Amino acid sequence: QDLFIADAHLRHPDDRNYRRLLEFLTGKIGQIRTLYLLGDIFEFCLGYRHVVYVAHVPLFCCLERLRQTGTKIVYVEGNHDFNLGPFFARDIGCTVLPQGGMVEIDGQSVFLTHGDLSDASDRRYRLLRSFFRSGLIRFLSGWIHPDRIRSIGDWSGKNSASKKRPARPVSEVKTILLDSANRAFAAGAQVMVVGHYHTPLYEKTENGTLIALGDWIENSSYAVYENGIFRLDEYQPTH
Repeated sequence: QDLFIADAHLRHPDDRNYRRLLEFLTGKIGQIRTLYLLGDIFEFCLGYRHVVYVAHVPLFCCLERLRQTGTKIVYVEGNHDFNLGPFFARDIGCTVLPQGGMVEIDGQSVFLTHGDLSDASDRRYRLLRSFFRSGLIRFLSGWIHPDRIRSIGDWSGKNSASKKRPARPVSEVKTILLDSANRAFAAGAQVMVVGHYHTPLYEKTENGTLIALGDWIENSSYAVYENGIFRLDEYQPTH
């Protein structure tokens, strides 16, 4: 089976969502053909060549165990984890897709995207996103101590959480994502899998199938591809 996960926003290994995700993935060792991580797996992650954050190590170890048992890992960068650099490819063995892209799964064309660019009308965000992914930011991150960058990331995450805008209505999210999916279908995709909006959705249209993954903060939701069928599921611990 193939698994698709997004928006865990992991901070510290003792957090409930972190423990749940580790428990879920550990229970899947030896069972996953390909694990697709569709961004914002971490609350903040900026890639370095030789530095990792201590709080990320438990997940990295879990991913390494999956890889050693034959699981391929594909990582689509999000808006909280970007410029991931060579560590993820070289040391964890991930295929990193900074902008997402088309993959083929058993003959089906599947478009993978984090989803933060799905709203074509949000030009202000697009400019901000381009700035944070620019060569200037990559250059500066090489000169600023990782601890300081992590502190900035933690502050930004807490600050944005405290000023969080009301969640978009499901109907609005559905409209945005269907518009985005139709563009992907017109480009040849049969399925679009997306994160970012923290809203699980499964919509089959005459043009293709849209799957929005939800998150691992409230829903612990994910998508599965197995025996030719995509489905949404939710992790329910047995204890």
